[in-house]
Amino acid sequence: MESRKRKQTWSEISKRKAETEISSHALFPILLAALANNSKPLIKKCLNKLLRLSEPILPIPIISLLPVLLKSKDGTIVLLAAEVAGKASLLSLESNEQIALDDEIVKGLICLLGDSNREVWIAACNAVLDLSTTSLARQRLLKFSALRQLLFEFLQVHISSTMVSLYTGENGDITSLRIGFKEDAVSVVHLEATLILINACNIEQLEKIPRRLSECFLVFLKELWLKVRYQMLFSNIIRSTEERHFCVSNITVNTLAESTFRLALNVKSLTKVSGHQMVKRSIFDSREATFEKFMLNYWEVSPFLIRRDPDTLIEENDLFSSFAKSININESFHSFLSSTIQCLISCLPIASDELNILSFLKEVRNRLGCPLIYDQDMRVLRTEKHSRSEVHFFPGCLDICSIKAPYFIYGDDFSKCEEACKEGYTISVRGMEFRIESVAAISDSFASLFGQPSVGANMYLTPPNSQGLACHYDDHCVFVCQLFGSKQWKVFSQPCVQLPRLYYPRAIVNGVEVESSKNEYRQFSLEKGDILYIPRGFLHEACTDNGKPSESAGYSLHLTLGIEVEPPFEMIDTDIFV
Repeated sequence: MESRKRKQTWSEISKRKAETEISSHALFPILLAALANNSKPLIKKCLNKLLRLSEPILPIPIISLLPVLLKSKDGTIVLLAAEVAGKASLLSLESNEQIALDDEIVKGLICLLGDSNREVWIAACNAVLDLSTTSLARQRLLKFSALRQLLFEFLQVHISSTMVSLYTGENGDITSLRIGFKEDAVSVVHLEATLILINACNIEQLEKIPRRLSECFLVFLKELWLKVRYQMLFSNIIRSTEERHFCVSNITVNTLAESTFRLALNVKSLTKVSGHQMVKRSIFDSREATFEKFMLNYWEVSPFLIRRDPDTLIEENDLFSSFAKSININESFHSFLSSTIQCLISCLPIASDELNILSFLKEVRNRLGCPLIYDQDMRVLRTEKHSRSEVHFFPGCLDICSIKAPYFIYGDDFSKCEEACKEGYTISVRGMEFRIESVAAISDSFASLFGQPSVGANMYLTPPNSQGLACHYDDHCVFVCQLFGSKQWKVFSQPCVQLPRLYYPRAIVNGVEVESSKNEYRQFSLEKGDILYIPRGFLHEACTDNGKPSESAGYSLHLTLGIEVEPPFEMIDTDIFV
């Protein structure tokens, strides 16, 4: 009796082994016959077997049946077909290509995004994610408007009160931190697929996204980023993914940062007035300061002060009004730090003549989204009155940045920055044109007026009775835009005939030491709304020694707009004086 039972057992094992060893080629005629006879149980059985196979590639005949299976009225069959398509996409590059080049399969998966059956929806999203592992497949999905469908469906179901958490990434780098969501699985997987396709778009594909979808999704991404940024700022990072209060996604910090940047490029927020006309109207609108007179008499020849009424900063049609209204410096210094500077992230240096911004993003995508880096993005410094030399509040950061690794600015450091300002230190932030939308509009307008590919924007917050940068000159022309408070400027006469070239060492001007070239100077007092032009090569320094008793009244905030010029300077726009 025991021998008989043992034989039956071995018989069953052999039968199961034979069943699992059946090839996809052998399954094809069975699946085809089941489809012809509409035998749903047999179809499901065949699909389940396909999912258990370990073959490196599915044969073309099997793949050719997927379009029909994806259109089935049976939800389980559709779900299994989507899973088979996803599995096939991961088996090999050849298999992925077969799936991607089949129009009907790609369109079938896209149609399932947002399906009323939640499990089918997840299966379709996972299949799109699996398919998106190759560049060819991503471009095929974009061709058939998968991104538009993903955006539309996501915005229909998304809950705006998303809670997030951060989990350690594979290499421990801060930008590879994975984002966890307190959302259901369908929203998370759907979001993953959406971000992957956004980051695969070129400029033309981004522009094809319906404006309304792009704007709404960008609002969501910005809200999400603020939450992620808060977690990073205070190092709220979970070391293990075992905590299941959150659905841990494969979305990393740099993936989110890149998607946000790409959509921001696509959403145009400039005023209806063209850029250079906006600058002319806001700045060069007086008889003494027409743009024509400025270019003929002052450009790269002499500093020039443009007096403006401080009330212009609150006018709707002023170039600086949007940014001036967005900052909270009028309320308190602390709120300005927390609401404006603390929300910023690192901005990797980019050449001013870089025309393909998306190509640049591909090069640096693994470093996107990290906190501010000291000396690259932000500096806290002052000039000592006796030695006339610059002193940094975080002196050790410079050694760290140059020798080991970047020094990231976290939550505690911002509290120290507040203390530093009370001790007379200036907070300097570069690359504002990449950080704040309204500043980007200002920079673009200046670039348009001067025929340059881009214009850089730096921000300086200086406390009362102090000086930030030491006396220096720039290798680019500068427009200083006073947004709050007042500041006293000294601009020294030009000591050399030849203007400095871009990126040349600044310590020496035509072989003459900077310090020895300081002689005659002009003094300018900038009040709120005023703009000072300083040509390249002109030594200058500024301080807030205004003698006002109120500490808050003595704070100064200004933007500097840097226009890089290489001789010969040519006006590209022929109707610029019109």
